[in-house]
Amino acid sequence: RLKELEVPKLGDSDVHVKMLAAPINPADINMIQGTYAILSPLPAVGGNEGVGEVLEVGSRVTALKPGDWVIPAGAGLGTWRTRGVFPEDLLLKVPRDIPVLCAATLSVNPCTAFRMLADFEPLAPGDSIIQNAANSGVGQAVIQIARASGLKSINVVRDRPDLPKLVERLMALGADHVVTEEMLRKPEMKEIFKSIPKPRLALNCVGGKSTTEMLRHLQPKGTMVTYGGMAKQPVMVPVSAFIFRDVRLRGFWMSQWRKDHAQDQESVAGMMDALCQLIRRGQLTAPACTEVPLQDYKAALEATMKPFVSSKQILLL
Repeated sequence: RLKELEVPKLGDSDVHVKMLAAPINPADINMIQGTYAILSPLPAVGGNEGVGEVLEVGSRVTALKPGDWVIPAGAGLGTWRTRGVFPEDLLLKVPRDIPVLCAATLSVNPCTAFRMLADFEPLAPGDSIIQNAANSGVGQAVIQIARASGLKSINVVRDRPDLPKLVERLMALGADHVVTEEMLRKPEMKEIFKSIPKPRLALNCVGGKSTTEMLRHLQPKGTMVTYGGMAKQPVMVPVSAFIFRDVRLRGFWMSQWRKDHAQDQESVAGMMDALCQLIRRGQLTAPACTEVPLQDYKAALEATMKPFVSSKQILLL
């Protein structure tokens, strides 16, 4: 529920932030449902992502000043609020010359897409990747980062009434091919591979049958990375894929990557800088968004949980 709280007193190492915008992501819903791997102690403020403006800093704060824009450095910050006082080390500074919706949606989906494309297979321009849930926030970021890196993307989506409109939107983002899950087992796939190589990397956010079908098209010794399970079904892999094609199955969780690199600020800064450069060049945009005032949060939560929604709900704070 929406509640008025006192803003805590500013400590020496604290930062007083006025939140500007915060998205509703599937992981935020899972946290509220109690099914996510990180659960905040209750009572808690929802939201793991967003952007705010620094209003005031404590006497020991060195890296931030009033007027700076900041995003969460990790999960569990609680961004669905108008103001907050946070320790400096829980925040990352971002440039103010990028659009506010790009900044608000920067710390989860684009970072996940960036790391999965960079960390699992040595990909070179001309190589291809395949992904399901291609219209998700991560999927849209993968399409754009792949295009900027010279990679070809094959993008799998669920069949739906407005499919031509969705295909057009993903192609406009830079998708090379958009196919439905049913098409994955049809002969038309052979046509695609006449012009581009079979993918060395598959990105899986669905699970179940979608994964098994996508895996058929992976090159021998290719890698499939699972980062979500929207179908709530296990990943099924034929034994032959392991024996005869030696495919690798890996998992990825952005929160774990951040924990592992907490002392490696160079990696974090390098990634954020690369993403902000892509945004400035117009090569990476915010996902399709619906802006909702905070008081309408119930409608925004309901919209997020509906199937086939291709627009991310963003709370304006």
